[in-house]
Amino acid sequence: MDSVFSGLSIIIAIGTLVALIMRSIGQPLLIGHIITGVIVGPVALNVIHNPNSLQVFGDIGIALLLFIIGLGMNPKVVNEVGKASFITGLSEIGFVSVIGWLVLQAFGLSSREAIFIGFGLGVNSTIVALKLLGDKKELGRLYGKLTIGTSLVEDVVAAVALLLVASAKGGHWLSAGPLASLTFKGILVGLAMYVVSKEVLPRLQKLVASDQELLFLTAIAIGLGSAALFAKIGLSMEVGALAAGVLLATRPYAQEIAARLRPLRDFFVIVFFIALGTELTFSNFQTIFWPFIVGTLIVVAVKPLIIMASLGAMGYTKRTSFMTAATLSQVSEFSIIFVILGFQKGLISHEIVSLLTFIALASIAISTYFVTFSEKVYARVEGWLDMFERKKAEGETLPTEHNELVLFGYQRGGHEFINLFKKLKKRYVVIDYDPEVIDTIEQRKINYLYGDATDVELLEEAGVQQAKLVVSTIPDFQVNMFLLNYLKNKNPQAIVIMHTDDPFDAAKLYEAGASYVILPHYIGSEKTSEFIAKSGLAKSAFRKQRIRHLDYLEKHYGALEKLNEINEKKLSRALVKSMVSLGRAKA
Repeated sequence: MDSVFSGLSIIIAIGTLVALIMRSIGQPLLIGHIITGVIVGPVALNVIHNPNSLQVFGDIGIALLLFIIGLGMNPKVVNEVGKASFITGLSEIGFVSVIGWLVLQAFGLSSREAIFIGFGLGVNSTIVALKLLGDKKELGRLYGKLTIGTSLVEDVVAAVALLLVASAKGGHWLSAGPLASLTFKGILVGLAMYVVSKEVLPRLQKLVASDQELLFLTAIAIGLGSAALFAKIGLSMEVGALAAGVLLATRPYAQEIAARLRPLRDFFVIVFFIALGTELTFSNFQTIFWPFIVGTLIVVAVKPLIIMASLGAMGYTKRTSFMTAATLSQVSEFSIIFVILGFQKGLISHEIVSLLTFIALASIAISTYFVTFSEKVYARVEGWLDMFERKKAEGETLPTEHNELVLFGYQRGGHEFINLFKKLKKRYVVIDYDPEVIDTIEQRKINYLYGDATDVELLEEAGVQQAKLVVSTIPDFQVNMFLLNYLKNKNPQAIVIMHTDDPFDAAKLYEAGASYVILPHYIGSEKTSEFIAKSGLAKSAFRKQRIRHLDYLEKHYGALEKLNEINEKKLSRALVKSMVSLGRAKA
């Protein structure tokens, strides 16, 4: 036990150092994790003598990874660009698989090995693609939506491929008997999971979502439990974890589950790729060198051409096609799982796993630079891409729809603001953390997101950085300060209305940049919403109201001081006066 603990500690320390180096040179940390595995593995330091100890952590990580991917499978994205995503995904996998199969046989691989590698080359990395898009803040662009839609289509195809490989027995695949048996078992388990997600979980929703620790444990139980169940009946645990995520994707707490599982997932996934790196050996690299070169070229050169041709034929501009192709030019983590499963079933040799892993490393590295400098690359090759564009093409545009109004908290006067939002006839979203309130919102058919107001990813999904009006009826001072600081950096032009029961907290919120602070005994949500309805969404309209409120706080400060001696020490009378003076000066 001590040796495992000591070894894992050393691995994490080395992994951190390698990650710092990779980050400094602009490479994805995924590559650093695999390089760490090479360093701590038999090739170099040989820190872990029992690789099974790492493998257990890795299995948990990959199950959580696919569970969260399933949670993020939003049908709305596929519907928006469904036809293009479907055709692009299938054509990419089909053509790349066939090309890879034919070419790699010419470089010494057997037909079966070439099929595995060819299919692996055809599936792109959802995780890497989404990370690259997120870093560039272009998930909402047309090419971003096409990338997401295509990735989801390919994930489904990969899941089916995993099912087929899982049916292999005794080194023979596509056996009718085992495949039929596994299909029958899979249908039964799938139906059972569907019934649980539609009948059982909704009844337990209030109980489970009422406590964040309970929600966290329930999510882990569902994700890992489904993975273990699928593995027990002879199917892939990866498919089980993905299926569990898909079934929960429509639940109101899916986003919150994904957000809370990410730190745990990140740790275990790191260990998974480190464990993968420990299996890499360079003793046979000379024998796979040319297949490695050819496979990498297929991924970073041939695959993008196929994607551009497919999208161009459907009427997209050459720029949209190019940007989509650049983002999809790498090998998927699904592909590595696919060949590992093939090796475990005795269908291919371990050399093939090493080959695809080397190709994945190279393609992810190249793709990262490709996407980072995609604008400069496009400017250089634009003239050569005319063949990929029709005369009448669908141009790439910025998303035209986003939430202009965002409300945090519904229970404390939130319904007044909802009535206002409906009168203004602008897109809005409500964010709340209470499962009982969510039930009420859902019954009233109000657009909502379930989650924590301090979750940055949730704020980005809600479009807070583009909103014209942000209202928080949450009385928690720390939460409101977090939102104000976030908006100060991301959306300083927004009107920000906060709620508090403490006049001294109100003064602090004004100092932090709030446009107006609701104090129930001074003015409530109803009067505030009436004022907004009359004045519109002009930030300047709040200046007089803000000054009046600051005057009120100054006037009543002495009377309240005796009732709040401890709390009021944090905010002096001089600070309130200076804020009033500042407000008048700006006016």
